[in-house]
Amino acid sequence: MEYLLHINGKWTGEALDKNPVLNPATGEIITKVPKGGRIEALQAVEAAHHAFEEWSGTTAYERAKLLKKYSNLIIDHEQELAELMTTEMGKPLSEAKGEVHYAANYIEWYSEQAKRIYGETIPTHDKNKRLQVWKKPIGVVAAITPWNFPAAMLTRKMGPALAAGCTVVIKPSKETPLTAIKLVELAEMAGFPNGVINIVTGSSKEIGEVFLTDPRVKKVTFTGSTEVGKTLMRQGADTVKKLSLELGGHAPMIILNDADLQKAVEGVTASKFRNSGQTCICGNRIYVQSAIYDQFIEVFADTVNQLRVGNGMETGIDVGPLINHAGVEKVNEHVLDAVKKGATVVVGGEQPEEKGNFYKPTIIKDANPDMLIMREETFGPVAPIQKFETIEEVVKLANDTPFGLAAYVFTENVSHGTRVIEKLDYGVVGWNDGTPSAVQAPFGGMKESGLGREGGHQGIEDFLETQYVSIGI
Repeated sequence: MEYLLHINGKWTGEALDKNPVLNPATGEIITKVPKGGRIEALQAVEAAHHAFEEWSGTTAYERAKLLKKYSNLIIDHEQELAELMTTEMGKPLSEAKGEVHYAANYIEWYSEQAKRIYGETIPTHDKNKRLQVWKKPIGVVAAITPWNFPAAMLTRKMGPALAAGCTVVIKPSKETPLTAIKLVELAEMAGFPNGVINIVTGSSKEIGEVFLTDPRVKKVTFTGSTEVGKTLMRQGADTVKKLSLELGGHAPMIILNDADLQKAVEGVTASKFRNSGQTCICGNRIYVQSAIYDQFIEVFADTVNQLRVGNGMETGIDVGPLINHAGVEKVNEHVLDAVKKGATVVVGGEQPEEKGNFYKPTIIKDANPDMLIMREETFGPVAPIQKFETIEEVVKLANDTPFGLAAYVFTENVSHGTRVIEKLDYGVVGWNDGTPSAVQAPFGGMKESGLGREGGHQGIEDFLETQYVSIGI
Protein backbone atom coordinates (compact mmCIF):
# COMPACT_ATOMS: atom_id res chain seq x y z
CA MET A 1 0.00 0.00 0.00
CA GLU A 2 1.17 3.53 -0.81
CA TYR A 3 0.62 5.91 2.10
CA LEU A 4 -0.45 9.38 0.95
CA LEU A 5 -2.20 12.54 2.09
CA HIS A 6 -5.98 12.58 1.89
CA ILE A 7 -7.44 15.95 0.94
CA ASN A 8 -10.98 16.61 -0.26
CA GLY A 9 -11.60 12.94 -0.97
CA LYS A 10 -8.43 12.39 -3.00
CA TRP A 11 -5.21 10.57 -2.14
CA THR A 12 -2.38 12.90 -3.05
CA GLY A 13 1.24 13.85 -2.37
CA GLU A 14 3.07 11.43 -4.65
CA ALA A 15 5.39 14.17 -5.90
CA LEU A 16 6.36 15.48 -2.47
CA ASP A 17 9.57 14.65 -0.65
CA LYS A 18 9.15 11.70 1.70
CA ASN A 19 9.83 11.07 5.39
CA PRO A 20 10.82 7.54 6.48
CA VAL A 21 8.76 5.62 9.04
CA LEU A 22 10.90 3.35 11.20
CA ASN A 23 10.17 0.12 13.03
CA PRO A 24 11.41 0.84 16.59
CA ALA A 25 11.99 -2.87 17.27
CA THR A 26 14.33 -3.40 14.31
CA GLY A 27 15.39 0.07 13.18
CA GLU A 28 14.32 -0.79 9.64
CA ILE A 29 12.47 1.61 7.35
CA ILE A 30 8.89 0.38 6.92
CA THR A 31 7.90 2.86 4.23
CA LYS A 32 7.96 6.59 3.50
CA VAL A 33 5.15 9.12 3.66
CA PRO A 34 4.77 12.50 1.94
CA LYS A 35 6.39 15.49 3.60
CA GLY A 36 3.48 17.90 3.44
CA GLY A 37 3.75 21.49 4.60
CA ARG A 38 1.99 24.82 4.53
CA ILE A 39 0.48 24.41 1.05
CA GLU A 40 -1.01 20.99 1.77
CA ALA A 41 -2.29 22.11 5.18
CA LEU A 42 -4.05 25.08 3.57
CA GLN A 43 -5.59 22.81 0.95
CA ALA A 44 -6.89 20.49 3.67
CA VAL A 45 -8.32 23.38 5.68
CA GLU A 46 -10.01 24.74 2.56
CA ALA A 47 -11.53 21.33 1.84
CA ALA A 48 -12.81 20.97 5.40
CA HIS A 49 -14.15 24.53 5.38
CA HIS A 50 -16.00 23.94 2.11
CA ALA A 51 -17.43 20.61 3.32
CA PHE A 52 -18.59 22.01 6.65
CA GLU A 53 -21.74 23.68 5.38
CA GLU A 54 -23.21 20.48 3.98
CA TRP A 55 -21.91 18.16 6.72
CA SER A 56 -23.16 20.39 9.55
CA GLY A 57 -26.56 20.39 7.89
CA THR A 58 -26.94 16.62 8.08
CA THR A 59 -29.20 15.18 10.74
CA ALA A 60 -27.83 13.56 13.86
CA TYR A 61 -29.26 10.26 12.65
CA GLU A 62 -27.41 10.49 9.32
CA ARG A 63 -24.13 11.18 11.11
CA ALA A 64 -24.79 8.39 13.61
CA LYS A 65 -25.39 5.87 10.84
CA LEU A 66 -22.07 6.70 9.14
CA LEU A 67 -20.16 6.62 12.43
CA LYS A 68 -21.61 3.24 13.33
CA LYS A 69 -20.61 1.86 9.93
CA TYR A 70 -17.13 3.30 10.44
CA SER A 71 -16.83 1.66 13.86
CA ASN A 72 -17.74 -1.72 12.39
CA LEU A 73 -15.13 -1.33 9.64
CA ILE A 74 -12.43 -0.64 12.23
CA ILE A 75 -13.31 -3.86 14.04
CA ASP A 76 -13.41 -5.76 10.74
CA HIS A 77 -9.82 -4.62 10.07
CA GLU A 78 -8.56 -5.31 13.61
CA GLN A 79 -5.68 -7.58 12.60
CA GLU A 80 -4.39 -5.29 9.87
CA LEU A 81 -4.56 -2.19 12.06
CA ALA A 82 -2.95 -3.95 15.01
CA GLU A 83 -0.04 -5.29 12.96
CA LEU A 84 0.47 -1.87 11.42
CA MET A 85 0.47 -0.25 14.85
CA THR A 86 2.93 -2.75 16.32
CA THR A 87 5.23 -2.37 13.34
CA GLU A 88 5.45 1.42 13.48
CA MET A 89 5.06 1.96 17.24
CA GLY A 90 6.33 -1.21 18.90
CA LYS A 91 3.66 -2.15 21.42
CA PRO A 92 2.91 -5.88 21.74
CA LEU A 93 0.36 -7.13 19.24
CA SER A 94 -2.12 -8.04 21.98
CA GLU A 95 -1.99 -4.46 23.26
CA ALA A 96 -2.40 -3.14 19.74
CA LYS A 97 -5.51 -5.27 19.23
CA GLY A 98 -6.90 -3.89 22.47
CA GLU A 99 -6.28 -0.37 21.24
CA VAL A 100 -8.07 -1.07 17.96
CA HIS A 101 -11.19 -2.04 19.90
CA TYR A 102 -10.76 0.97 22.19
CA ALA A 103 -10.51 3.21 19.11
CA ALA A 104 -13.61 1.68 17.52
CA ASN A 105 -15.53 2.10 20.77
CA TYR A 106 -14.98 5.85 20.68
CA ILE A 107 -16.54 6.03 17.23
CA GLU A 108 -19.46 3.84 18.34
CA TRP A 109 -19.99 5.84 21.54
CA TYR A 110 -20.18 9.14 19.68
CA SER A 111 -22.43 7.65 17.02
CA GLU A 112 -24.95 7.47 19.87
CA GLN A 113 -24.01 10.83 21.39
CA ALA A 114 -24.75 12.52 18.05
CA LYS A 115 -28.43 11.92 18.87
CA ARG A 116 -28.10 13.38 22.36
CA ILE A 117 -26.99 16.95 21.65
CA TYR A 118 -29.72 18.77 23.53
CA GLY A 119 -30.59 22.45 23.73
CA GLU A 120 -32.61 24.12 26.46
CA THR A 121 -35.75 26.14 27.01
CA ILE A 122 -35.30 28.81 29.68
CA PRO A 123 -38.19 30.16 31.79
CA THR A 124 -38.94 33.63 30.51
CA HIS A 125 -39.17 36.92 32.43
CA ASP A 126 -41.47 38.40 29.77
CA LYS A 127 -44.71 36.82 28.54
CA ASN A 128 -43.94 38.09 25.04
CA LYS A 129 -40.56 36.33 24.82
CA ARG A 130 -39.36 32.77 24.53
CA LEU A 131 -35.80 31.99 25.59
CA GLN A 132 -33.85 29.08 24.12
CA VAL A 133 -30.31 27.64 24.02
CA TRP A 134 -29.17 26.10 20.75
CA LYS A 135 -26.11 23.89 20.22
CA LYS A 136 -24.17 24.27 16.97
CA PRO A 137 -21.02 22.55 15.64
CA ILE A 138 -17.99 24.77 16.11
CA GLY A 139 -16.63 24.34 12.56
CA VAL A 140 -13.37 23.03 11.15
CA VAL A 141 -11.39 21.03 13.74
CA ALA A 142 -7.64 20.40 13.50
CA ALA A 143 -6.55 17.26 15.35
CA ILE A 144 -2.87 16.76 16.25
CA THR A 145 -2.28 13.25 17.55
CA PRO A 146 0.61 11.50 19.38
CA TRP A 147 2.61 8.39 18.55
CA ASN A 148 1.94 6.34 21.68
CA PHE A 149 -1.74 5.64 20.93
CA PRO A 150 -1.98 6.29 17.18
CA ALA A 151 -5.49 4.86 16.81
CA ALA A 152 -7.35 5.66 20.02
CA MET A 153 -6.11 9.23 20.38
CA LEU A 154 -7.30 9.91 16.86
CA THR A 155 -10.78 8.43 17.20
CA ARG A 156 -11.19 10.07 20.62
CA LYS A 157 -10.97 13.38 18.74
CA MET A 158 -12.64 12.43 15.45
CA GLY A 159 -15.64 10.72 17.06
CA PRO A 160 -17.09 13.71 18.92
CA ALA A 161 -16.07 16.19 16.21
CA LEU A 162 -17.87 14.27 13.46
CA ALA A 163 -20.85 13.51 15.69
CA ALA A 164 -21.25 17.21 16.46
CA GLY A 165 -21.25 18.08 12.74
CA CYS A 166 -17.68 19.36 12.48
CA THR A 167 -15.21 18.58 9.72
CA VAL A 168 -11.68 17.42 10.54
CA VAL A 169 -8.09 17.90 9.41
CA ILE A 170 -5.65 15.42 10.98
CA LYS A 171 -1.93 15.79 11.61
CA PRO A 172 -0.59 12.48 12.96
CA SER A 173 2.78 12.04 14.64
CA LYS A 174 5.71 11.66 12.25
CA GLU A 175 6.65 8.43 14.08
CA THR A 176 3.29 6.72 13.57
CA PRO A 177 1.41 8.10 10.55
CA LEU A 178 0.48 4.73 9.03
CA THR A 179 -2.23 3.77 11.52
CA ALA A 180 -3.88 7.17 11.08
CA ILE A 181 -3.77 6.94 7.30
CA LYS A 182 -5.36 3.50 7.42
CA LEU A 183 -8.12 4.84 9.69
CA VAL A 184 -8.83 7.61 7.18
CA GLU A 185 -8.97 5.00 4.40
CA LEU A 186 -11.60 3.10 6.42
CA ALA A 187 -13.55 6.33 6.94
CA GLU A 188 -13.56 6.78 3.17
CA MET A 189 -14.88 3.22 2.81
CA ALA A 190 -17.64 4.06 5.30
CA GLY A 191 -18.84 6.80 2.97
CA PHE A 192 -18.01 10.11 4.62
CA PRO A 193 -18.38 12.93 2.05
CA ASN A 194 -15.33 14.52 0.43
CA GLY A 195 -13.59 17.06 2.64
CA VAL A 196 -15.18 15.93 5.90
CA ILE A 197 -12.05 14.01 6.95
CA ASN A 198 -8.60 15.05 5.70
CA ILE A 199 -5.08 13.98 6.74
CA VAL A 200 -1.77 15.74 6.18
CA THR A 201 1.63 14.27 7.13
CA GLY A 202 4.87 16.21 7.17
CA SER A 203 6.29 19.31 8.81
CA SER A 204 4.86 19.80 12.31
CA LYS A 205 5.98 23.43 12.30
CA GLU A 206 4.41 24.40 8.97
CA ILE A 207 1.22 22.40 9.37
CA GLY A 208 0.78 23.48 12.98
CA GLU A 209 1.19 27.16 12.10
CA VAL A 210 -1.62 26.88 9.54
CA PHE A 211 -3.87 25.19 12.08
CA LEU A 212 -3.21 27.85 14.71
CA THR A 213 -3.34 30.97 12.52
CA ASP A 214 -5.98 30.22 9.89
CA PRO A 215 -9.28 31.74 11.07
CA ARG A 216 -11.24 29.02 9.25
CA VAL A 217 -9.94 26.50 11.81
CA LYS A 218 -12.19 27.07 14.79
CA LYS A 219 -10.74 24.49 17.14
CA VAL A 220 -7.45 22.65 17.66
CA THR A 221 -7.36 19.45 19.70
CA PHE A 222 -3.92 18.21 20.71
CA THR A 223 -2.41 15.37 22.72
CA GLY A 224 1.29 15.68 23.52
CA SER A 225 3.81 17.42 25.72
CA THR A 226 3.06 20.39 27.96
CA GLU A 227 5.84 22.35 26.28
CA VAL A 228 4.22 22.01 22.85
CA GLY A 229 0.79 22.66 24.32
CA LYS A 230 1.95 26.02 25.67
CA THR A 231 3.35 26.89 22.23
CA LEU A 232 -0.01 26.08 20.64
CA MET A 233 -1.77 28.36 23.13
CA ARG A 234 0.52 31.24 22.21
CA GLN A 235 0.16 30.67 18.47
CA GLY A 236 -3.62 30.42 18.68
CA ALA A 237 -4.05 33.62 20.67
CA ASP A 238 -4.39 35.97 17.69
CA THR A 239 -7.44 34.13 16.38
CA VAL A 240 -8.71 33.25 19.89
CA LYS A 241 -8.57 29.59 18.90
CA LYS A 242 -10.59 27.17 20.96
CA LEU A 243 -8.23 24.52 22.30
CA SER A 244 -8.46 21.09 23.87
CA LEU A 245 -5.11 20.04 25.29
CA GLU A 246 -4.25 16.66 26.82
CA LEU A 247 -0.70 17.25 27.98
CA GLY A 248 2.05 15.67 30.04
CA GLY A 249 1.62 13.82 33.29
CA HIS A 250 3.67 12.70 36.27
CA ALA A 251 1.29 10.26 37.91
CA PRO A 252 1.74 9.31 41.58
CA MET A 253 0.67 5.85 42.71
CA ILE A 254 -0.10 5.75 46.42
CA ILE A 255 -0.19 2.37 48.20
CA LEU A 256 -1.46 2.61 51.79
CA ASN A 257 -0.78 0.08 54.54
CA ASP A 258 -4.35 -1.23 54.27
CA ALA A 259 -4.14 -1.94 50.54
CA ASP A 260 -4.77 -5.38 49.10
CA LEU A 261 -1.16 -6.19 48.22
CA GLN A 262 -1.88 -8.41 45.22
CA LYS A 263 -4.41 -5.93 43.83
CA ALA A 264 -1.89 -3.11 44.25
CA VAL A 265 0.92 -5.01 42.51
CA GLU A 266 -1.36 -5.92 39.61
CA GLY A 267 -2.55 -2.34 39.30
CA VAL A 268 0.93 -0.83 39.40
CA THR A 269 2.25 -3.38 36.88
CA ALA A 270 -0.62 -2.74 34.47
CA SER A 271 -0.18 1.02 34.71
CA LYS A 272 3.60 1.23 34.71
CA PHE A 273 4.57 -1.28 32.01
CA ARG A 274 1.70 -0.97 29.56
CA ASN A 275 3.02 0.43 26.29
CA SER A 276 6.54 0.12 27.76
CA GLY A 277 5.73 2.92 30.19
CA GLN A 278 5.02 5.30 27.32
CA THR A 279 1.64 6.62 28.39
CA CYS A 280 0.74 10.02 29.83
CA ILE A 281 -1.13 8.40 32.71
CA CYS A 282 1.28 5.59 33.60
CA GLY A 283 2.51 5.56 37.18
CA ASN A 284 5.70 7.58 37.34
CA ARG A 285 6.18 7.85 41.10
CA ILE A 286 5.24 5.03 43.44
CA TYR A 287 4.74 5.85 47.10
CA VAL A 288 4.39 2.90 49.49
CA GLN A 289 3.55 3.30 53.17
CA SER A 290 6.26 2.07 55.52
CA ALA A 291 4.52 -0.95 57.09
CA ILE A 292 4.22 -2.78 53.74
CA TYR A 293 7.16 -1.18 51.90
CA ASP A 294 9.50 -4.19 51.88
CA GLN A 295 6.72 -6.71 51.26
CA PHE A 296 5.33 -4.73 48.34
CA ILE A 297 8.75 -4.51 46.69
CA GLU A 298 9.30 -8.26 47.09
CA VAL A 299 5.97 -9.21 45.46
CA PHE A 300 6.29 -6.49 42.80
CA ALA A 301 9.80 -7.67 41.89
CA ASP A 302 8.60 -11.26 41.45
CA THR A 303 5.92 -10.03 39.06
CA VAL A 304 8.17 -7.74 37.03
CA ASN A 305 10.86 -10.42 36.68
CA GLN A 306 8.35 -12.47 34.71
CA LEU A 307 7.71 -9.79 32.08
CA ARG A 308 9.14 -10.63 28.66
CA VAL A 309 10.84 -7.97 26.56
CA GLY A 310 11.03 -8.14 22.78
CA ASN A 311 9.60 -7.38 19.36
CA GLY A 312 5.87 -6.85 19.78
CA MET A 313 5.14 -9.09 16.79
CA GLU A 314 6.49 -12.11 18.69
CA THR A 315 4.19 -14.29 20.81
CA GLY A 316 4.17 -13.78 24.58
CA ILE A 317 5.86 -10.37 24.65
CA ASP A 318 4.80 -8.05 27.50
CA VAL A 319 7.10 -5.06 26.94
CA GLY A 320 8.07 -3.82 23.49
CA PRO A 321 10.69 -1.27 22.45
CA LEU A 322 10.75 2.42 23.25
CA ILE A 323 9.81 4.60 20.32
CA ASN A 324 13.37 5.72 19.52
CA HIS A 325 16.93 5.97 20.85
CA ALA A 326 16.24 9.35 22.48
CA GLY A 327 13.65 7.62 24.64
CA VAL A 328 16.22 5.04 25.73
CA GLU A 329 18.74 7.75 26.55
CA LYS A 330 16.22 9.56 28.76
CA VAL A 331 15.43 6.37 30.68
CA ASN A 332 19.15 5.68 31.15
CA GLU A 333 19.70 9.23 32.40
CA HIS A 334 16.91 8.90 34.96
CA VAL A 335 18.14 5.54 36.25
CA LEU A 336 21.79 6.62 36.54
CA ASP A 337 20.78 9.85 38.30
CA ALA A 338 18.64 7.93 40.79
CA VAL A 339 21.43 5.47 41.61
CA LYS A 340 23.90 8.33 42.00
CA LYS A 341 21.55 9.96 44.52
CA GLY A 342 21.07 6.89 46.69
CA ALA A 343 18.51 4.63 44.99
CA THR A 344 19.00 0.89 44.56
CA VAL A 345 18.08 -1.05 41.43
CA VAL A 346 15.95 -4.05 42.43
CA VAL A 347 15.10 -5.35 38.95
CA GLY A 348 16.44 -4.40 35.51
CA GLY A 349 18.24 -1.10 35.27
CA GLU A 350 19.82 -1.75 31.88
CA GLN A 351 19.19 -2.59 28.26
CA PRO A 352 18.88 -6.26 27.29
CA GLU A 353 21.61 -7.88 25.23
CA GLU A 354 19.95 -7.08 21.91
CA LYS A 355 20.27 -3.35 22.70
CA GLY A 356 18.35 -1.35 20.08
CA ASN A 357 15.46 0.63 21.58
CA PHE A 358 14.68 -1.94 24.28
CA TYR A 359 15.01 -1.41 28.02
CA LYS A 360 14.42 -3.98 30.74
CA PRO A 361 11.41 -3.46 33.05
CA THR A 362 13.02 -1.81 36.06
CA ILE A 363 12.26 -1.28 39.74
CA ILE A 364 14.18 1.25 41.84
CA LYS A 365 13.74 1.47 45.60
CA ASP A 366 14.62 4.21 48.09
CA ALA A 367 13.76 6.99 45.65
CA ASN A 368 13.60 10.57 46.90
CA PRO A 369 12.29 13.92 45.58
CA ASP A 370 15.78 15.11 44.55
CA MET A 371 15.99 12.54 41.78
CA LEU A 372 15.14 13.45 38.17
CA ILE A 373 12.83 10.45 37.91
CA MET A 374 10.69 11.84 40.74
CA ARG A 375 10.52 15.31 39.15
CA GLU A 376 10.19 14.56 35.42
CA GLU A 377 8.04 12.28 33.30
CA THR A 378 10.23 9.30 32.35
CA PHE A 379 8.12 7.75 29.57
CA GLY A 380 9.78 4.38 30.00
CA PRO A 381 9.50 1.06 31.88
CA VAL A 382 11.02 2.21 35.17
CA ALA A 383 9.16 2.14 38.51
CA PRO A 384 10.79 4.28 41.25
CA ILE A 385 9.50 3.59 44.77
CA GLN A 386 9.62 5.96 47.74
CA LYS A 387 8.64 5.15 51.32
CA PHE A 388 6.24 7.39 53.25
CA GLU A 389 4.78 7.42 56.75
CA THR A 390 1.54 9.45 56.85
CA ILE A 391 -1.33 10.29 54.51
CA GLU A 392 -0.63 14.01 54.95
CA GLU A 393 2.96 13.46 53.84
CA VAL A 394 2.09 11.48 50.72
CA VAL A 395 -0.62 13.88 49.57
CA LYS A 396 1.90 16.71 49.74
CA LEU A 397 4.43 14.66 47.76
CA ALA A 398 1.83 13.65 45.17
CA ASN A 399 0.68 17.22 44.55
CA ASP A 400 4.20 18.67 44.44
CA THR A 401 4.30 18.93 40.64
CA PRO A 402 2.95 21.29 37.97
CA PHE A 403 1.19 18.33 36.39
CA GLY A 404 -2.24 16.98 37.24
CA LEU A 405 -3.35 14.38 34.72
CA ALA A 406 -3.74 11.07 36.59
CA ALA A 407 -3.14 9.64 40.05
CA TYR A 408 -3.72 6.27 41.71
CA VAL A 409 -4.64 5.21 45.23
CA PHE A 410 -4.64 1.66 46.59
CA THR A 411 -6.49 1.10 49.84
CA GLU A 412 -9.35 -1.08 51.05
CA ASN A 413 -10.38 1.60 53.57
CA VAL A 414 -13.16 3.76 52.10
CA SER A 415 -12.52 6.63 54.52
CA HIS A 416 -8.79 6.72 53.73
CA GLY A 417 -9.38 6.49 49.99
CA THR A 418 -11.99 9.24 50.02
CA ARG A 419 -9.85 11.61 52.09
CA VAL A 420 -6.79 11.11 49.89
CA ILE A 421 -8.63 11.52 46.59
CA GLU A 422 -10.45 14.66 47.72
CA LYS A 423 -7.05 16.29 48.25
CA LEU A 424 -5.42 15.15 44.99
CA ASP A 425 -5.21 17.75 42.21
CA TYR A 426 -5.65 15.33 39.31
CA GLY A 427 -8.26 15.04 36.57
CA VAL A 428 -8.27 11.22 36.54
CA VAL A 429 -7.93 9.01 39.63
CA GLY A 430 -7.77 5.23 39.73
CA TRP A 431 -8.85 3.81 43.11
CA ASN A 432 -7.62 0.21 43.24
CA ASP A 433 -7.52 0.48 39.45
CA GLY A 434 -4.36 0.78 37.35
CA THR A 435 -6.23 1.24 34.04
CA PRO A 436 -9.01 3.78 34.64
CA SER A 437 -9.53 5.05 31.07
CA ALA A 438 -12.96 4.33 29.59
CA VAL A 439 -14.76 5.58 26.49
CA GLN A 440 -17.81 6.62 28.50
CA ALA A 441 -15.84 8.62 31.09
CA PRO A 442 -14.30 12.12 30.85
CA PHE A 443 -10.52 12.19 30.45
CA GLY A 444 -8.29 15.22 30.99
CA GLY A 445 -5.98 16.99 33.38
CA MET A 446 -5.70 19.81 35.87
CA LYS A 447 -2.92 22.39 36.20
CA GLU A 448 -0.35 22.14 33.38
CA SER A 449 -1.71 18.81 32.19
CA GLY A 450 -4.25 20.38 29.91
CA LEU A 451 -7.59 21.95 29.11
CA GLY A 452 -10.92 20.31 28.38
CA ARG A 453 -12.13 16.73 28.58
CA GLU A 454 -12.25 13.90 26.06
CA GLY A 455 -14.57 10.91 26.27
CA GLY A 456 -17.96 10.57 27.93
CA HIS A 457 -20.87 12.88 27.20
CA GLN A 458 -18.59 15.73 28.27
CA GLY A 459 -16.26 15.06 25.34
CA ILE A 460 -18.63 16.39 22.69
CA GLU A 461 -19.18 19.75 24.37
CA ASP A 462 -15.83 21.18 23.24
CA PHE A 463 -16.92 20.69 19.61
CA LEU A 464 -20.12 22.67 20.08
CA GLU A 465 -20.94 26.35 20.36
CA THR A 466 -23.70 27.46 22.71
CA GLN A 467 -26.05 29.97 21.12
CA TYR A 468 -28.64 31.83 23.17
CA VAL A 469 -31.79 32.82 21.29
CA SER A 470 -34.35 35.31 22.63
CA ILE A 471 -37.58 35.19 20.61
CA GLY A 472 -40.15 37.96 20.71
CA ILE A 473 -43.67 36.75 19.92
